[in-house]
Amino acid sequence: MENISNIPQHVAIILDGNGRWAKAKGMPRNYGHMQGAKAVEDILVDARDIGIKYLTVYAFSTENWTRPEAEVSALMTILRNYLKTSIKKSMKNNVRCRVIGDKSGLSEDIQEAIRELEEATAGNTGLTFTIAINYGSRDEITRAVRKVAEKVQNGEITAADITQDMIAENLDTNYLPDPDLLIRTCNEQRISNYLLWQCAYSEFYFTEVAWPDFDKEQLLKAVEAYGNRTRKFGGLKTEQ
Repeated sequence: MENISNIPQHVAIILDGNGRWAKAKGMPRNYGHMQGAKAVEDILVDARDIGIKYLTVYAFSTENWTRPEAEVSALMTILRNYLKTSIKKSMKNNVRCRVIGDKSGLSEDIQEAIRELEEATAGNTGLTFTIAINYGSRDEITRAVRKVAEKVQNGEITAADITQDMIAENLDTNYLPDPDLLIRTCNEQRISNYLLWQCAYSEFYFTEVAWPDFDKEQLLKAVEAYGNRTRKFGGLKTEQ
């Protein structure tokens, strides 16, 4: 484990720049996505070794369906292959895997692969790895509010009973602490409908490095930057 203090418990990452990285190398975008998937495998082990307990990555958004059909099809193929190989690797590394997002919008074989991965790794006690697939935070919040509204409609609760905790309990991430650190690669400085509720007090770290080149050294830089910040919660400063 690296000699770093104040390691964030939960790190969320927006995996950006696969296509641009490939284009810069004269390769097709799909090549960048394949290399990006390999980078996820590596950074998962690196995060565990550093001491991070929860890692959440943005793999495919609800908006990604608008990309060219050939690219979407290639991304789904990469996802299928990743899910198939993840069980063995996750069991070896004691990683618990979960998937968030609207799974009903995915093909049945991918849904089944997700179920198998989650069930197989449910008892693992190491790092919790969450993959956001067909995920959009506004969609997630809408689904959560709908669940709460149904409870009001059924007479289980009243409108006055609704709290922030109740909404959080109905989000896809109800088993996770909120992210301490959000990382976005390839120099984009927005959160693109990712964990909007959960990142209310997260620290943000943006880097010019494209995702396929984001390695342990880059992760350590992000963690170090996090540790050097003075965090504020409603005016209360927290020294890292």
